[in-house]
Amino acid sequence: MNAIHFIREYIRHPRSVGAVIPSSRQLAKQITTPISFDEASCIIEYGAGTGVFTQELISNKRPETLLLVIEANESFYKTLQSKYGHLERVHIIHGSAEHVAQYMHQYEVSKVDYIVSGLPFTSLPAALSSLILGQTAEVLGQEGKFITFQYSKVKHNFFRTFFADIQIKKVHYNVPPAYVFTCSL
Repeated sequence: MNAIHFIREYIRHPRSVGAVIPSSRQLAKQITTPISFDEASCIIEYGAGTGVFTQELISNKRPETLLLVIEANESFYKTLQSKYGHLERVHIIHGSAEHVAQYMHQYEVSKVDYIVSGLPFTSLPAALSSLILGQTAEVLGQEGKFITFQYSKVKHNFFRTFFADIQIKKVHYNVPPAYVFTCSL
């Protein structure tokens, strides 16, 4: 059911969903590898889709770590809300990543350690991508890390306009293979 739901939403919203099938568990494990779960007090996820990365984050985070999951697609939001909305210190937000500072204020978050993203920056409008990445760099500050994946390295230089240090790792066990970008100021 998960894959069918994902395909249906891709057909309806190809620019914002960005993939035909959900990410693999191997990609989820790789995207969470840079996270020091024993030290993180707040993690934010953008574009959670059906929750492949969300599940990995929840499985590894400490009970006291706050997880804010931001999903713009209403159908995916409802799925995430039913799966994880009952969990303590996990908040599912129906909204856009460009408003991350507003959500931080709403949940009284002063510091974010990691932002994990499943957003398709290659297909999002450039102005929206710039707004999201600008806000992301600002809320993470010098100590936080932005971790995202893309299906190509085409956005590498674009990410570099917001983050000085970028590490890239290829994940072959995903359809299609993907690149994980770990970015910091």
